[in-house]
Amino acid sequence: MSLADAVDHLSPERWEKANRLLIRKALAEFAHERLIAPEQDGERYVVRGDDGLTAYRFTAARRALDHWQVDADSITRTRDGAELPLAALDFFIELKQTLGLSDDILPVYLEEISSTLSGTCYKLTKPRVTSAELARSGFQAIETGMTEGHPCFVANNGRLGFGIHEYLSYAPETASPVRLVWLAAHRSRAAFTAGVGIDYESFVRDELGAETVERFEKRLTDQGLDPAEYLLIPVHPWQWWNKLTVTFAAEVARRHLVCLGEGDDEYLAQQSIRTFFNSSHPEKHYVKTALSVLNMGFMRGLSAAYMEATPAINDWLAQLIEGDPVLKSTGLSIIRERAAVGYRHLEYEQATDRYSPYRKMLAALWRESPVPSLREGESLATMASLVHVDDEGASFAGALIERSGLTPTEWLRHYLRAYFTPLLHSFYAYDLVFMPHGENVILVLEDGVVRRAIYKDIAEEIAVMDPDAVLPPEVRRIRVEVPEDTKLLSIFTDVFDCFFRFLAANLATEGILEEDDFWRTVAEVTREYQASAPELAERFRQYDMFAPEFALSCLNRLQLRNNKQMVDLADPSGALQLVGNLENPIAGL
Repeated sequence: MSLADAVDHLSPERWEKANRLLIRKALAEFAHERLIAPEQDGERYVVRGDDGLTAYRFTAARRALDHWQVDADSITRTRDGAELPLAALDFFIELKQTLGLSDDILPVYLEEISSTLSGTCYKLTKPRVTSAELARSGFQAIETGMTEGHPCFVANNGRLGFGIHEYLSYAPETASPVRLVWLAAHRSRAAFTAGVGIDYESFVRDELGAETVERFEKRLTDQGLDPAEYLLIPVHPWQWWNKLTVTFAAEVARRHLVCLGEGDDEYLAQQSIRTFFNSSHPEKHYVKTALSVLNMGFMRGLSAAYMEATPAINDWLAQLIEGDPVLKSTGLSIIRERAAVGYRHLEYEQATDRYSPYRKMLAALWRESPVPSLREGESLATMASLVHVDDEGASFAGALIERSGLTPTEWLRHYLRAYFTPLLHSFYAYDLVFMPHGENVILVLEDGVVRRAIYKDIAEEIAVMDPDAVLPPEVRRIRVEVPEDTKLLSIFTDVFDCFFRFLAANLATEGILEEDDFWRTVAEVTREYQASAPELAERFRQYDMFAPEFALSCLNRLQLRNNKQMVDLADPSGALQLVGNLENPIAGL
């Protein structure tokens, strides 16, 4: 590729469209989070810049959960009555004070916006695939076919650290095959932990193949090193080229780390960007790697210390699901993080606290693939795909409903029983919460119907909110203290506001399912679950799913306040940005 070819996607037409789409999302989500207060201006709404002279006007539909559905084509920008082109970077500068963007945060946020826009331009060059075609596609075609990213975050594809060459090589939407770099890490500084019944030698041999393991061992013996003194660690190529070769130079020089080269298998980056699906052998494990790239409010590293307990936490949860008749009846499963390896840089550890990005530069974990669990006729799709909308405005969820032959409410009921009922039961029976957003859930489909759900990203994302829960010592890390009045936000915010809000709006816009019918079905499935568990009646009263309203927890406000670390990891609930309340769409149903 020539120097000029690398930026072919950045044409004036695509840039204009990407800016319009991003400003549409910013107006919608910032209005939802009450950062801006659009005023009625005839049949349109108006939002004024900090100078009082600049104005954005648009038409929008208002939906449940104070959801703003802004018409992208209707947006205009004027200053003193003169029309100006739409430009996202200008938008954030013009509303800097309104949005609370500090002088420190603003330029970094603008860089994340620039990267997000550039990614949109690239996606606009791809062949147009309709949602109907996608609904009949394979798991990885759906994964790489997503065009939006997180539905709430405006700067949702920052990936600061990737240049264009690396974007084209490692972004999930480019679907470029990737070979992982393998390092040998001296056992004095590295640790491998695994779930029950897994030993290091046979696990690595199964993942890499005997031939590759022997090739790597020969590289060590050729340097006079003993392979028995080392553990193998898979590394994201970007991390090797951009971080470890320099930041870990001492470790390489002293042969605490030895680069062995690339493995033979090809992988595809997933929506989470640092997790890879083995496309050469889909039945093999996913590999999740440390990646010191700033994306959506966090440096995407992996902590060596956290890795040690990861397999044990996964085994504990798998056992809990296996032993619970309600969870079993929904078909819920998890793809376990079966093994993990981490490397501890002793000098950086002495210089930092346990949350520092410097402690998260070299670790990896292996997560089960969902592929071997499929039965005849079943296929997979990331749940994020349900809110994907194609160029013609047709949603992937709508295409699945069409394919299923079911009525929209019947289809929705199947989906809710598979995805939502397990979340309710985990909360009420165990005080157990997940981070169940679209990218963390895989749906098992049969002819467009959701048959069951698979939860993932377990060890880093689950929490037990009962301070008195009896947990095995190695699992105690997942216990968190959360104020009583915010516990149910794990459902109201993460599920209702951050996912169902978009799904309901899309289906209503397409004329597939009215919003009232959507939320009535959610209420019915909730009551159906509650009726099946009378022993939890007191808990249902204490944490009321049908309360008239709940606190509005704002995600963009977190990122606008600190886009390098959105949440204090030592006190996640203390970081919540709560601004007023939302009306509960299932109250009174």
